[in-house]
Amino acid sequence: MVVAIMLIGVGLVVWKKKVGGETHQSFNTLSKDEIELLLTDAARNNPAILKRFKDNPDLKKTQLDSFRELLAEASEAQATGLADQQTNKQELDSIAAEVTAVNYDREVNKDKGPMPPFGFVTDDQVKAYWGEDDQPAAQKSGFASFMDKLGLGHAADTRTHAVEFDDFLNAKIDILKQGNPEMKDRQISDEEKEQAKEVFAKIRIYRKEFNDKADAGQLDPQFVAKVRLQIKLQQAQFLARLYAQSAKDQLNVTDEEVAKYISEHPELDPKEKRAKADDILKRAIGGEDFAALADEFSEDPGNKGPDGKGKGGLYKDVPKGRMVPAFETAALSLEAGQVDPQLVESDYGFHIVKLERKLGVDPTQKSGDGKPSTTETYDVRHILISTMTKDPDDPMAREMPVKEFVKGKLGEQKQKDLIDKLVAKNFVQVPDDFDVPEVTPEQLDQMKKQQEQLQQQMQAPQGAPTEGDAPPPTVKKVDPKAAPKAAEPKKK
Repeated sequence: MVVAIMLIGVGLVVWKKKVGGETHQSFNTLSKDEIELLLTDAARNNPAILKRFKDNPDLKKTQLDSFRELLAEASEAQATGLADQQTNKQELDSIAAEVTAVNYDREVNKDKGPMPPFGFVTDDQVKAYWGEDDQPAAQKSGFASFMDKLGLGHAADTRTHAVEFDDFLNAKIDILKQGNPEMKDRQISDEEKEQAKEVFAKIRIYRKEFNDKADAGQLDPQFVAKVRLQIKLQQAQFLARLYAQSAKDQLNVTDEEVAKYISEHPELDPKEKRAKADDILKRAIGGEDFAALADEFSEDPGNKGPDGKGKGGLYKDVPKGRMVPAFETAALSLEAGQVDPQLVESDYGFHIVKLERKLGVDPTQKSGDGKPSTTETYDVRHILISTMTKDPDDPMAREMPVKEFVKGKLGEQKQKDLIDKLVAKNFVQVPDDFDVPEVTPEQLDQMKKQQEQLQQQMQAPQGAPTEGDAPPPTVKKVDPKAAPKAAEPKKK
C-alpha cells in the first residue's frame, strides 16, 4: 500500500519527538513550499528529475497523490496508537537519530575528503559520550542538570546512554524478528553488539551537535529545513508501513465480490468463448483430427514451434505435477487416445483435452546423470480457447486471467476508497500543484560529470582504484515476476 516517494532521498531523518514523550509530529499537511524544497534538493543530485516533472504534467499529479496517500496512512497510524507502541516509538527515535547524523555528517564534512560514515567522530568523543553515564548530576552543566531534574532535558531525559542503547538494540531486534520469522532465534554476538554500540554513540553525538547548532542559529536555515522536512516524510513512511500491515484485511477481495463484478460486466462473461469451445469439443469427439483442430483453433502460444508451424496441441513427456491441477486431473483420468467429453476450465480459459500416453516411466528418457529417468510422465494434446483479458485503460498491460484482472481492479478501488476516507478523516492537506524550479547549466554539467565518473567506476577492473570519494554503487538485481503464458496450462 505504501507508495515510493520519488522526491525523498535515501537518507533518513530526525524525529523531534522524544522517546520519553514530547508532542507528536503532525503528518497531515505538506505545503507547496515544502514540495519545492524537496525538488530543489533532489535537483542537486539528479537535475533530470526536474525535467521529468516539467515534461510530464501527469507526473506531478501522481506525485501529489503519493504524498496524500503517505500522509493519510501515517496520520491514521498515529491516530490508532501505532506510533505509541514501545518498539515503534523507539524505532522512530532511532530513525531520527540516524538520519540527522547522516545529513549532518555530509554537510559539515563535505569539504574534508573521503572518510567512512561518521569517520570524523573521534575515539575521545565516543569515550566521553559513554563516560557521561558515570558523571554525577552535580557535575553536569548547571542548566542541563536543572532541566534533567525537572524531566525536561534532551532526548535521554534521565536515562543513561547505556539504557538508551539497550532500548535501541531491543527495538531493532524486535523489528528484525517481526519482519523475518526465520530470525526469531537469532542471537546478537558480542562483536556485533560492540560495533552497534560504537555507531550508536557516533550517531547520538552528531544528533546532539545538529540540534544544538540548529537551535543556536549556527546552521544554514535551508539545510535545517530540509532535514526537518525529511524527518516528517521518512517518519511518515515508517508509520504508513505499520498502518498498511494492520489494514490488510480491509483490502481483501473475496471470490463473491469477483463473481458479482463479472456478472455486472457482460464483456467479461466467457459464455461466447465457452460456446466456441463446446463446438470444437463436439467435432473432436465426433472423430475429426484432433491435431488439425488444435492447429486451426488453439489459442495456446505454446502450440507454435520454432518454425512457426503448429504442433497439433501436443505436450510430450509432461512430468506429473507440472500442469494446473484441473487440467492434469482431467488428462490422467482418461485412457490413451481418449478425448475428455467435458470442457476443462482453468484461469487461462477452456481446454479440450486428449490423452496420448498414460502416466508412466519412459525408459528412453535420461536423467541429468545419464541414467534412465525414473520420473513419471505422460503425453497430452489440448486445444485452448483463451479467456484472458487486458486492462483497456492500460495499453501496455499484459494479458491476464479475468479473475486476476477483476481482483486487481477491485483491490485498487478498495485502496482508493480507503485513502479517500483517511484523507477526509485526518484532514490531510496537500497542494493541487507546485512549481518546478529551473535546472541550471551548472547542475546539468555536474550531473554529466557524475554519470561519467560512475561509468568509469563500473568499467574499472575489480580491485582497481577509481576516481572520486565513493565506491561504485551496489546494484540490486530484482527477479521480475514473469507473466504466465496465456494459454499454457502450467502449474501455478
